[in-house]
Amino acid sequence: MRVAADTRRAFYRAVASRELSGILTQAQSAADTASELAARLGQTGAMNKLDQAREQVFLAEVTAQLAATRQRAASEREALIRWLGLWGVDLEFKLPNALPALPRRAQTLPAIEAEAIRRRVDLQIARMELEALARSYGLRQATRFINILDAGYADKLTKDKLTGERIRDRGYELELQVPLFDFGEVRVRQAEQTYLHAVNRLAEKAVNVRSEARDAYRVYRSTYDIAGHYQREVLPLRKIISDETMLRYGAMQIDVFSLLAEARQRLNATITAVEAKRDFWLAEGNLTTAVVGGGLGRSESSRPMTATDGGTDVH
Repeated sequence: MRVAADTRRAFYRAVASRELSGILTQAQSAADTASELAARLGQTGAMNKLDQAREQVFLAEVTAQLAATRQRAASEREALIRWLGLWGVDLEFKLPNALPALPRRAQTLPAIEAEAIRRRVDLQIARMELEALARSYGLRQATRFINILDAGYADKLTKDKLTGERIRDRGYELELQVPLFDFGEVRVRQAEQTYLHAVNRLAEKAVNVRSEARDAYRVYRSTYDIAGHYQREVLPLRKIISDETMLRYGAMQIDVFSLLAEARQRLNATITAVEAKRDFWLAEGNLTTAVVGGGLGRSESSRPMTATDGGTDVH
């Protein structure tokens, strides 16, 4: 699952770099034409050296940016190749020229924490390891259960103890129960401490899973809104400005420098829009891993809890 998640991220980064490379290639062609025009105007005395230098430095900057983007695109492609495990003739695969369009609507996940607790594979594994640890000590009969968590949606009827009135409870309630055993004798003290240590580790992992799910969904929604803002508002307005600038230039109401200045601004907006769309698709993949597992919380140990692990500082 982690390999799949990392491969998905590598794919979106590679496609985004390829799209940016194409945008900058077109910008370099336009900048080259503008620079050549500026040089000819300078030869006739219609353009001073300052304005010529401005056009030349724009070409130089775009050329450097394009070279860096092409290098990044090549590196991102190689990273994708490594995650896919390809070699030989399989290296000839073709990537899309652009990222997928944004979905029309963002996912609505009001119970994201409950969904993550229910589906996260690493949390399920940790709970199975706890059960295996109990079996390794021969623990069979649970004396009581504790709820590791209490945070999922609930909508149920309860009865007031004083008045007897039936009340509908609305709120959050999600149970993650683990059994507690009566360990009894002092000779099994180590077993008790080791088991409770494993319980605490499960509780810690569950808390982290909830936090990761909340954060991933928050980033997902914010990146969707940002990318959508560029697609719906910024880029259409930039196109209107560009079209109107071209009309005024054709009517000789503005000079070529105003036209080039608008071209620069539109290029910057287009690059930012592509990066925002890339960030959304990365966030969409991270949301999946936060809910299902595979790619988040790498620093956490995935080593199973054994009877030889310590059990200090347990409550």
